[in-house]
Amino acid sequence: MAQVEVLNFCTVSFHSKYMLVVMDEGITVTQSLHDVLVEKALEFYKNSPFVYLTHRINSYAVDTSIYSKTSQLESLIGFGVISKNYKAKSNAEIEKLFLKKPFKIFEELEGAVKWANSLI
Repeated sequence: MAQVEVLNFCTVSFHSKYMLVVMDEGITVTQSLHDVLVEKALEFYKNSPFVYLTHRINSYAVDTSIYSKTSQLESLIGFGVISKNYKAKSNAEIEKLFLKKPFKIFEELEGAVKWANSLI
């Protein structure tokens, strides 16, 4: 059973091996929002390895400078983007260049969850 937290910019579901994030429509993921997510992840997973999955249902922007800090999280072992939207997938391909962790793009949540579980 997932632990769900609704924040003022997204909804996060914490599962045993991965966190699933759905960002709110129209936001920009800045360093300060990133820091909130990191804090929540570290609270839940402590030092256990986990995968970050983002289900891009809504349209939003990401400040790619956050990925240098994200790459430093030792317990983060993978990053997945789930979307059927061409623009969201194209943006994810660019974001992939900035993250020094395994990064995959999926069209379906099921494939992303299988991948996340296989990494741990």
